[in-house]
Amino acid sequence: MNTLSVIGGRVLQEDLTLEFLDVLIDVERGLILEVGESLRGDEEIDARGGLVIPGLVNAHTHMAMTLLRGYSDDKPLEEWLKEDIWPIESHLTPEDVYIGSQLALVELIKSGTTTFCDMYFHMSEVAMATESSGMRAVLGQGVVTVGKNEDDAYLDAEKGLKFAEEYSGFAGGRIKTAFMPHSMNTVDLEYFEEHIPRARDLGIPIHLHTNETLEDVEKTSKMHGMRPIELASEYNILSSGDFAAHCVHVDSNEIDILVDKGIGVVHCPASNMKLASGIAPIQKLQNAGVTIGLGTDGAASNNDLDLFGEMRDAAMVGKLSAKSASAVNATSVFSMATVGGANILDIPAGRIEPGWVADLAILDLEAAHLTPMRKCVNLLVYAARGSDVIHTICDGKVLMKDREVLTLDESKVIESARICANDLSERVRKKR
Repeated sequence: MNTLSVIGGRVLQEDLTLEFLDVLIDVERGLILEVGESLRGDEEIDARGGLVIPGLVNAHTHMAMTLLRGYSDDKPLEEWLKEDIWPIESHLTPEDVYIGSQLALVELIKSGTTTFCDMYFHMSEVAMATESSGMRAVLGQGVVTVGKNEDDAYLDAEKGLKFAEEYSGFAGGRIKTAFMPHSMNTVDLEYFEEHIPRARDLGIPIHLHTNETLEDVEKTSKMHGMRPIELASEYNILSSGDFAAHCVHVDSNEIDILVDKGIGVVHCPASNMKLASGIAPIQKLQNAGVTIGLGTDGAASNNDLDLFGEMRDAAMVGKLSAKSASAVNATSVFSMATVGGANILDIPAGRIEPGWVADLAILDLEAAHLTPMRKCVNLLVYAARGSDVIHTICDGKVLMKDREVLTLDESKVIESARICANDLSERVRKKR
Protein backbone atom coordinates (compact mmCIF):
# COMPACT_ATOMS: atom_id res chain seq x y z
CA MET A 1 0.00 0.00 0.00
CA ASN A 2 1.30 3.44 -0.98
CA THR A 3 0.51 6.14 1.56
CA LEU A 4 0.58 9.93 1.70
CA SER A 5 0.54 11.93 4.91
CA VAL A 6 -0.44 15.57 5.34
CA ILE A 7 1.55 16.61 8.38
CA GLY A 8 1.63 19.42 10.90
CA GLY A 9 -1.42 21.40 9.83
CA ARG A 10 -4.48 22.53 11.71
CA VAL A 11 -7.23 20.18 10.55
CA LEU A 12 -10.85 21.31 10.39
CA GLN A 13 -12.95 18.79 12.30
CA GLU A 14 -16.56 17.76 11.63
CA ASP A 15 -17.66 19.97 14.57
CA LEU A 16 -15.71 22.84 12.89
CA THR A 17 -13.06 23.01 15.60
CA LEU A 18 -9.34 22.94 14.77
CA GLU A 19 -6.70 20.50 15.94
CA PHE A 20 -3.06 20.05 15.03
CA LEU A 21 -3.27 16.61 13.41
CA ASP A 22 -1.83 14.56 10.58
CA VAL A 23 -3.93 12.94 7.86
CA LEU A 24 -2.84 9.54 6.52
CA ILE A 25 -4.11 8.64 3.04
CA ASP A 26 -4.27 5.39 1.06
CA VAL A 27 -3.14 6.67 -2.35
CA GLU A 28 -4.32 3.64 -4.36
CA ARG A 29 -7.86 3.69 -2.98
CA GLY A 30 -8.00 7.46 -2.60
CA LEU A 31 -9.33 7.19 0.95
CA ILE A 32 -8.45 8.73 4.31
CA LEU A 33 -7.00 5.99 6.52
CA GLU A 34 -6.46 7.85 9.77
CA VAL A 35 -6.52 11.30 11.32
CA GLY A 36 -4.26 11.61 14.35
CA GLU A 37 -0.83 12.40 15.70
CA SER A 38 2.58 11.39 14.32
CA LEU A 39 1.24 9.72 11.19
CA ARG A 40 3.93 9.17 8.59
CA GLY A 41 3.39 7.99 5.03
CA ASP A 42 5.57 6.98 2.13
CA GLU A 43 5.24 10.56 0.89
CA GLU A 44 4.47 13.73 2.81
CA ILE A 45 2.85 17.11 2.29
CA ASP A 46 4.04 19.69 4.79
CA ALA A 47 1.00 21.59 6.06
CA ARG A 48 2.73 23.37 8.96
CA GLY A 49 1.37 26.89 9.27
CA GLY A 50 -1.60 25.89 7.13
CA LEU A 51 -5.25 24.97 7.46
CA VAL A 52 -6.44 21.60 6.15
CA ILE A 53 -10.06 21.59 4.95
CA PRO A 54 -12.19 19.26 2.82
CA GLY A 55 -11.86 19.91 -0.90
CA LEU A 56 -14.61 22.21 -2.15
CA VAL A 57 -17.49 20.99 -4.33
CA ASN A 58 -18.68 23.14 -7.24
CA ALA A 59 -22.06 21.47 -7.80
CA HIS A 60 -23.13 23.35 -10.94
CA THR A 61 -21.02 24.88 -13.67
CA HIS A 62 -20.36 24.96 -17.41
CA MET A 63 -16.62 24.42 -17.67
CA ALA A 64 -15.82 25.39 -21.26
CA MET A 65 -17.56 28.75 -20.82
CA THR A 66 -14.21 29.98 -19.50
CA LEU A 67 -13.59 30.78 -23.18
CA LEU A 68 -16.60 33.13 -23.05
CA ARG A 69 -15.45 34.98 -19.93
CA GLY A 70 -16.14 38.68 -20.56
CA TYR A 71 -17.67 38.03 -23.99
CA SER A 72 -21.04 39.46 -22.97
CA ASP A 73 -21.71 41.28 -19.71
CA ASP A 74 -24.38 43.49 -18.14
CA LYS A 75 -27.42 41.91 -19.82
CA PRO A 76 -30.42 39.99 -18.42
CA LEU A 77 -30.48 36.22 -18.90
CA GLU A 78 -32.85 35.89 -21.89
CA GLU A 79 -31.18 38.66 -23.87
CA TRP A 80 -27.70 37.48 -22.87
CA LEU A 81 -28.41 33.93 -24.03
CA LYS A 82 -30.27 34.65 -27.27
CA GLU A 83 -28.20 37.57 -28.54
CA ASP A 84 -24.70 36.54 -27.49
CA ILE A 85 -24.13 33.20 -25.77
CA TRP A 86 -26.13 30.77 -27.90
CA PRO A 87 -24.82 32.27 -31.17
CA ILE A 88 -21.16 31.96 -30.13
CA GLU A 89 -21.70 28.51 -28.62
CA SER A 90 -22.91 27.29 -32.02
CA HIS A 91 -19.32 27.82 -33.23
CA LEU A 92 -17.64 25.82 -30.46
CA THR A 93 -15.74 22.76 -31.66
CA PRO A 94 -14.80 19.69 -29.61
CA GLU A 95 -11.25 21.07 -29.41
CA ASP A 96 -12.56 24.40 -28.10
CA VAL A 97 -14.47 22.63 -25.36
CA TYR A 98 -11.41 20.57 -24.41
CA ILE A 99 -9.20 23.67 -24.16
CA GLY A 100 -11.84 25.68 -22.27
CA SER A 101 -12.32 22.79 -19.86
CA GLN A 102 -8.59 22.56 -19.21
CA LEU A 103 -8.55 26.26 -18.36
CA ALA A 104 -11.44 25.71 -15.93
CA LEU A 105 -9.70 22.72 -14.36
CA VAL A 106 -6.56 24.77 -13.65
CA GLU A 107 -8.70 27.49 -12.06
CA LEU A 108 -10.59 24.99 -9.90
CA ILE A 109 -7.48 23.14 -8.72
CA LYS A 110 -5.71 26.38 -7.83
CA SER A 111 -8.68 27.51 -5.71
CA GLY A 112 -9.13 24.29 -3.72
CA THR A 113 -12.06 22.72 -5.57
CA THR A 114 -11.73 18.96 -5.96
CA THR A 115 -15.17 18.03 -7.33
CA PHE A 116 -17.42 19.71 -9.87
CA CYS A 117 -20.63 19.06 -11.78
CA ASP A 118 -20.62 20.11 -15.42
CA MET A 119 -23.46 20.44 -17.93
CA TYR A 120 -22.41 21.34 -21.45
CA PHE A 121 -21.84 19.67 -24.84
CA HIS A 122 -18.98 17.75 -26.50
CA MET A 123 -18.83 16.17 -23.06
CA SER A 124 -16.45 13.38 -24.04
CA GLU A 125 -13.85 16.15 -24.35
CA VAL A 126 -14.67 17.36 -20.83
CA ALA A 127 -14.33 13.78 -19.56
CA MET A 128 -10.91 13.38 -21.17
CA ALA A 129 -9.68 16.69 -19.77
CA THR A 130 -10.99 15.77 -16.33
CA GLU A 131 -9.34 12.36 -16.41
CA SER A 132 -5.89 13.87 -17.03
CA SER A 133 -6.40 16.58 -14.38
CA GLY A 134 -7.01 14.13 -11.53
CA MET A 135 -10.21 15.88 -10.44
CA ARG A 136 -13.53 14.29 -9.50
CA ALA A 137 -16.70 15.16 -11.44
CA VAL A 138 -20.32 14.51 -12.28
CA LEU A 139 -20.77 15.16 -16.00
CA GLY A 140 -23.75 15.37 -18.32
CA GLN A 141 -24.51 16.34 -21.89
CA GLY A 142 -26.90 19.29 -21.82
CA VAL A 143 -30.08 18.46 -23.72
CA VAL A 144 -32.04 21.16 -25.57
CA THR A 145 -34.85 20.23 -27.97
CA VAL A 146 -36.83 23.43 -28.53
CA GLY A 147 -36.20 25.16 -31.84
CA LYS A 148 -34.96 21.93 -33.45
CA ASN A 149 -36.63 19.63 -35.95
CA GLU A 150 -37.92 16.32 -34.65
CA ASP A 151 -34.90 14.26 -35.74
CA ASP A 152 -32.34 16.67 -34.30
CA ALA A 153 -34.29 17.04 -31.06
CA TYR A 154 -34.51 13.28 -30.58
CA LEU A 155 -30.81 12.90 -31.40
CA ASP A 156 -29.94 15.50 -28.76
CA ALA A 157 -31.84 13.61 -26.07
CA GLU A 158 -30.26 10.34 -27.19
CA LYS A 159 -26.79 11.89 -26.98
CA GLY A 160 -27.47 12.95 -23.40
CA LEU A 161 -28.53 9.47 -22.37
CA LYS A 162 -25.75 7.72 -24.31
CA PHE A 163 -23.06 9.89 -22.75
CA ALA A 164 -24.40 9.28 -19.24
CA GLU A 165 -24.41 5.54 -19.81
CA GLU A 166 -21.00 5.27 -21.49
CA TYR A 167 -19.00 7.52 -19.17
CA SER A 168 -20.40 6.46 -15.82
CA GLY A 169 -17.42 5.28 -13.75
CA PHE A 170 -14.87 6.75 -16.19
CA ALA A 171 -11.38 7.79 -15.01
CA GLY A 172 -11.15 4.98 -12.48
CA GLY A 173 -14.49 5.91 -10.94
CA ARG A 174 -13.66 9.59 -10.42
CA ILE A 175 -16.28 10.53 -13.02
CA LYS A 176 -19.97 9.93 -12.46
CA THR A 177 -22.70 11.00 -14.84
CA ALA A 178 -26.24 12.34 -14.90
CA PHE A 179 -28.92 12.87 -17.53
CA MET A 180 -29.10 16.65 -17.91
CA PRO A 181 -32.09 18.16 -19.73
CA HIS A 182 -31.39 21.89 -19.74
CA SER A 183 -34.70 23.09 -18.26
CA MET A 184 -38.47 22.63 -18.34
CA ASN A 185 -38.70 25.38 -20.99
CA THR A 186 -35.95 24.19 -23.31
CA VAL A 187 -36.89 20.49 -23.51
CA ASP A 188 -40.24 19.37 -24.88
CA LEU A 189 -42.28 17.17 -22.54
CA GLU A 190 -42.31 14.22 -24.94
CA TYR A 191 -38.55 13.81 -24.49
CA PHE A 192 -38.87 13.95 -20.72
CA GLU A 193 -41.57 11.29 -20.93
CA GLU A 194 -39.38 8.91 -22.95
CA HIS A 195 -35.87 9.55 -21.63
CA ILE A 196 -36.41 10.09 -17.89
CA PRO A 197 -37.70 6.51 -17.34
CA ARG A 198 -34.79 5.17 -19.38
CA ALA A 199 -32.34 7.13 -17.21
CA ARG A 200 -34.05 5.75 -14.11
CA ASP A 201 -33.65 2.19 -15.43
CA LEU A 202 -29.92 2.84 -15.78
CA GLY A 203 -29.68 4.27 -12.25
CA ILE A 204 -28.62 7.67 -13.60
CA PRO A 205 -29.73 10.81 -11.70
CA ILE A 206 -31.36 13.85 -13.32
CA HIS A 207 -29.99 17.39 -13.18
CA LEU A 208 -31.57 20.51 -14.71
CA HIS A 209 -31.96 24.26 -14.33
CA THR A 210 -35.30 25.39 -12.95
CA ASN A 211 -37.09 28.49 -11.65
CA GLU A 212 -34.07 30.62 -12.53
CA THR A 213 -35.99 33.75 -13.59
CA LEU A 214 -39.50 35.11 -13.26
CA GLU A 215 -39.82 34.81 -17.04
CA ASP A 216 -38.92 31.13 -16.73
CA VAL A 217 -41.71 30.56 -14.22
CA GLU A 218 -44.28 32.64 -16.10
CA LYS A 219 -43.58 30.88 -19.39
CA THR A 220 -44.09 27.43 -17.89
CA SER A 221 -47.23 28.54 -16.03
CA LYS A 222 -48.71 29.99 -19.21
CA MET A 223 -47.93 26.90 -21.33
CA HIS A 224 -48.84 24.19 -18.84
CA GLY A 225 -50.91 25.78 -16.09
CA MET A 226 -48.27 24.80 -13.54
CA ARG A 227 -45.04 26.24 -12.19
CA PRO A 228 -41.81 24.47 -13.30
CA ILE A 229 -41.23 22.31 -10.22
CA GLU A 230 -44.93 21.45 -10.08
CA LEU A 231 -44.74 20.38 -13.73
CA ALA A 232 -41.61 18.34 -13.06
CA SER A 233 -43.37 16.62 -10.18
CA GLU A 234 -46.48 15.92 -12.27
CA TYR A 235 -44.39 14.18 -14.93
CA ASN A 236 -42.04 12.44 -12.47
CA ILE A 237 -39.11 14.36 -13.92
CA LEU A 238 -37.52 14.91 -10.49
CA SER A 239 -37.27 12.34 -7.71
CA SER A 240 -34.98 11.34 -4.86
CA GLY A 241 -31.32 11.60 -5.83
CA ASP A 242 -31.97 14.21 -8.52
CA PHE A 243 -30.87 17.83 -8.18
CA ALA A 244 -31.77 21.23 -9.60
CA ALA A 245 -29.78 24.41 -10.17
CA HIS A 246 -30.92 27.90 -9.17
CA CYS A 247 -34.49 27.58 -7.75
CA VAL A 248 -34.55 31.37 -7.37
CA HIS A 249 -38.31 31.88 -7.75
CA VAL A 250 -39.95 29.02 -5.85
CA ASP A 251 -43.21 29.20 -3.93
CA SER A 252 -44.17 27.29 -0.79
CA ASN A 253 -45.78 24.43 -2.73
CA GLU A 254 -42.63 23.96 -4.82
CA ILE A 255 -40.48 23.98 -1.69
CA ASP A 256 -42.73 21.25 -0.26
CA ILE A 257 -42.22 19.23 -3.45
CA LEU A 258 -38.44 19.58 -3.18
CA VAL A 259 -38.57 18.37 0.43
CA ASP A 260 -41.02 15.52 -0.18
CA LYS A 261 -39.10 14.18 -3.15
CA GLY A 262 -35.64 14.73 -1.64
CA ILE A 263 -34.40 17.01 -4.42
CA GLY A 264 -31.10 18.80 -3.82
CA VAL A 265 -30.77 22.45 -4.83
CA VAL A 266 -27.56 24.05 -6.12
CA HIS A 267 -27.36 27.75 -5.25
CA CYS A 268 -25.48 29.99 -7.75
CA PRO A 269 -25.62 33.44 -6.13
CA ALA A 270 -23.02 35.31 -8.21
CA SER A 271 -24.55 34.33 -11.54
CA ASN A 272 -28.06 35.07 -10.28
CA MET A 273 -26.94 38.53 -9.16
CA LYS A 274 -24.99 39.35 -12.31
CA LEU A 275 -27.88 38.40 -14.59
CA ALA A 276 -30.36 40.07 -12.22
CA SER A 277 -32.28 36.80 -12.04
CA GLY A 278 -33.06 37.30 -8.36
CA ILE A 279 -32.04 35.93 -4.97
CA ALA A 280 -32.90 32.35 -4.06
CA PRO A 281 -34.72 32.00 -0.69
CA ILE A 282 -31.95 29.88 0.78
CA GLN A 283 -32.91 30.32 4.43
CA LYS A 284 -36.47 29.19 3.67
CA LEU A 285 -35.16 26.20 1.76
CA GLN A 286 -32.80 25.31 4.60
CA ASN A 287 -35.54 25.71 7.21
CA ALA A 288 -37.74 23.37 5.19
CA GLY A 289 -35.00 20.72 5.09
CA VAL A 290 -33.77 21.01 1.50
CA THR A 291 -30.15 19.95 0.97
CA ILE A 292 -28.25 22.91 -0.53
CA GLY A 293 -25.05 22.82 -2.56
CA LEU A 294 -23.08 25.69 -4.04
CA GLY A 295 -22.15 26.32 -7.67
CA THR A 296 -20.45 29.05 -9.64
CA ASP A 297 -22.44 28.49 -12.86
CA GLY A 298 -20.31 29.27 -15.93
CA ALA A 299 -17.48 31.78 -16.11
CA ALA A 300 -19.45 33.77 -18.70
CA SER A 301 -21.95 34.78 -16.02
CA ASN A 302 -19.86 34.86 -12.86
CA ASN A 303 -17.01 35.53 -14.08
CA ASP A 304 -14.72 33.18 -12.12
CA LEU A 305 -14.85 29.70 -10.60
CA ASP A 306 -13.63 30.59 -7.10
CA LEU A 307 -15.94 28.93 -4.56
CA PHE A 308 -14.55 31.03 -1.73
CA GLY A 309 -16.02 34.11 -3.40
CA GLU A 310 -19.23 32.18 -3.99
CA MET A 311 -19.47 31.35 -0.28
CA ARG A 312 -19.17 35.01 0.63
CA ASP A 313 -21.80 35.97 -1.95
CA ALA A 314 -24.16 33.26 -0.70
CA ALA A 315 -23.93 34.50 2.87
CA MET A 316 -24.35 38.17 1.97
CA VAL A 317 -27.32 37.87 -0.38
CA GLY A 318 -28.93 35.28 1.89
CA LYS A 319 -29.03 37.80 4.69
CA LEU A 320 -30.51 40.46 2.41
CA SER A 321 -33.16 38.07 1.14
CA ALA A 322 -34.18 36.97 4.63
CA LYS A 323 -33.80 40.52 6.03
CA SER A 324 -31.77 39.05 8.87
CA ALA A 325 -28.05 39.30 9.61
CA SER A 326 -28.16 35.87 11.25
CA ALA A 327 -29.64 34.13 8.19
CA VAL A 328 -27.55 31.91 5.90
CA ASN A 329 -24.72 31.92 8.42
CA ALA A 330 -21.11 31.00 7.78
CA THR A 331 -21.48 27.45 9.09
CA SER A 332 -24.36 26.65 6.76
CA VAL A 333 -22.60 28.22 3.77
CA PHE A 334 -19.40 26.26 4.34
CA SER A 335 -21.52 23.13 4.51
CA MET A 336 -23.06 24.01 1.11
CA ALA A 337 -19.59 24.23 -0.44
CA THR A 338 -18.42 20.92 1.03
CA VAL A 339 -20.62 18.17 2.43
CA GLY A 340 -23.85 19.68 1.06
CA GLY A 341 -22.63 19.56 -2.52
CA ALA A 342 -21.04 16.15 -1.94
CA ASN A 343 -24.34 14.76 -0.65
CA ILE A 344 -26.22 16.14 -3.65
CA LEU A 345 -23.69 14.53 -6.01
CA ASP A 346 -23.72 11.30 -3.95
CA ILE A 347 -19.99 11.36 -3.18
CA PRO A 348 -18.52 10.50 0.28
CA ALA A 349 -16.63 13.79 0.45
CA GLY A 350 -16.76 16.97 2.51
CA ARG A 351 -15.29 15.62 5.75
CA ILE A 352 -11.81 14.74 6.94
CA GLU A 353 -12.52 11.37 8.50
CA PRO A 354 -11.35 7.78 8.01
CA GLY A 355 -13.21 6.09 5.16
CA TRP A 356 -14.07 9.31 3.36
CA VAL A 357 -12.45 10.19 0.05
CA ALA A 358 -9.08 11.90 0.35
CA ASP A 359 -10.08 15.24 -1.19
CA LEU A 360 -8.35 18.08 0.65
CA ALA A 361 -7.29 21.69 0.27
CA ILE A 362 -4.58 23.29 2.41
CA LEU A 363 -4.64 27.06 2.88
CA ASP A 364 -1.87 29.43 3.89
CA LEU A 365 -2.97 31.24 7.07
CA GLU A 366 -0.18 33.81 7.08
CA ALA A 367 -1.85 36.43 4.86
CA ALA A 368 -2.87 39.80 6.31
CA HIS A 369 -6.52 39.32 5.33
CA LEU A 370 -6.63 36.07 7.34
CA THR A 371 -5.27 37.67 10.51
CA PRO A 372 -6.36 37.33 13.28
CA MET A 373 -8.13 33.98 13.12
CA ARG A 374 -10.88 33.84 15.71
CA LYS A 375 -13.53 31.54 14.28
CA CYS A 376 -12.14 29.44 11.46
CA VAL A 377 -15.34 28.90 9.45
CA ASN A 378 -16.21 32.59 9.55
CA LEU A 379 -12.75 33.39 8.22
CA LEU A 380 -13.14 30.85 5.39
CA VAL A 381 -16.52 32.22 4.31
CA TYR A 382 -16.02 35.96 4.78
CA ALA A 383 -12.29 36.53 4.17
CA ALA A 384 -10.53 33.63 2.43
CA ARG A 385 -9.82 33.57 -1.30
CA GLY A 386 -9.00 30.85 -3.75
CA SER A 387 -5.48 32.25 -4.03
CA ASP A 388 -4.89 31.31 -0.37
CA VAL A 389 -4.80 27.62 -1.33
CA ILE A 390 -1.27 26.19 -1.47
CA HIS A 391 -1.91 22.43 -1.89
CA THR A 392 -4.82 20.53 -3.46
CA ILE A 393 -5.34 16.78 -3.13
CA CYS A 394 -8.04 14.72 -4.86
CA ASP A 395 -8.61 10.98 -4.66
CA GLY A 396 -5.41 10.73 -2.65
CA LYS A 397 -3.29 12.30 -5.42
CA VAL A 398 -1.53 15.66 -5.12
CA LEU A 399 -2.91 17.91 -7.89
CA MET A 400 -1.18 21.09 -6.70
CA LYS A 401 1.84 21.47 -4.43
CA ASP A 402 3.18 24.82 -3.26
CA ARG A 403 0.76 26.53 -5.69
CA GLU A 404 2.17 24.62 -8.69
CA VAL A 405 -0.38 22.52 -10.59
CA LEU A 406 1.20 19.11 -11.17
CA THR A 407 -1.33 17.41 -13.43
CA LEU A 408 -1.68 20.13 -16.08
CA ASP A 409 0.83 22.52 -17.63
CA GLU A 410 -0.67 25.78 -16.39
CA SER A 411 1.24 28.18 -18.64
CA LYS A 412 0.56 26.07 -21.74
CA VAL A 413 -3.14 25.76 -20.86
CA ILE A 414 -3.48 29.53 -20.41
CA GLU A 415 -1.73 30.29 -23.69
CA SER A 416 -3.79 27.72 -25.60
CA ALA A 417 -7.00 29.14 -24.13
CA ARG A 418 -6.00 32.69 -25.04
CA ILE A 419 -5.38 31.68 -28.67
CA CYS A 420 -8.54 29.57 -28.79
CA ALA A 421 -10.77 32.34 -27.41
CA ASN A 422 -9.41 34.86 -29.90
CA ASP A 423 -9.89 32.42 -32.76
CA LEU A 424 -13.45 31.70 -31.64
CA SER A 425 -14.31 35.39 -31.58
CA GLU A 426 -12.82 35.82 -35.06
CA ARG A 427 -14.89 32.90 -36.42
CA VAL A 428 -18.05 34.50 -35.06
CA ARG A 429 -17.12 37.90 -36.48
CA LYS A 430 -16.59 36.46 -39.98
CA LYS A 431 -20.01 34.76 -39.92
CA ARG A 432 -21.86 37.99 -39.19
